[in-house]
Amino acid sequence: MNGPARENQAESRLIARSVAGDKDAFGALVQRYQRFACSVVYRMTGRPELAEDLAQEAFVRAWLHLANFRGESQFRTWLGRIVTNATIDYLRANKVDLALDERLPARGEPLPAQAMRSEVEETVRRAVLALPEESRAALILREYEGLSYKEIAGALDIPIGTVMSRLNYARTRLREMLGESLNH
Repeated sequence: MNGPARENQAESRLIARSVAGDKDAFGALVQRYQRFACSVVYRMTGRPELAEDLAQEAFVRAWLHLANFRGESQFRTWLGRIVTNATIDYLRANKVDLALDERLPARGEPLPAQAMRSEVEETVRRAVLALPEESRAALILREYEGLSYKEIAGALDIPIGTVMSRLNYARTRLREMLGESLNH
């Protein structure tokens, strides 16, 4: 049995044990996916102090609803839906937003060479945060977490066509927001 097949089998056993109430098995799943969950939260909120808290909340939701996991998708995809929903719930309840002029540097202002890379990264991060939550989630799952269109559709519980539409919208908006600010 090759590595990925062995990993999938081991994960399936952890899931089955977790469904049966084995908290240690679920703890192993948490360890396996902690970085993924925190990364999704951080990239969607832009706030590192929220990453662990919202990821933990998502894992609690996953534990409470683990019996609903039917194995029709990968566990990562199912968990991705829970993490994304927990993050969107938080964002909607707390109305986290920045004004556009705070997100992008003024046009025509040259940046010192040593600050350019971090400034570009920060500009892109803030532009991603400015996207609507649904488009932001699709973009983050695709570009940062490497999920396939099918996995994103499963994680967000939407058709693949909607995934494609949201990604197209997100990429178009990013080009518009970042266009001039990254070409100085």
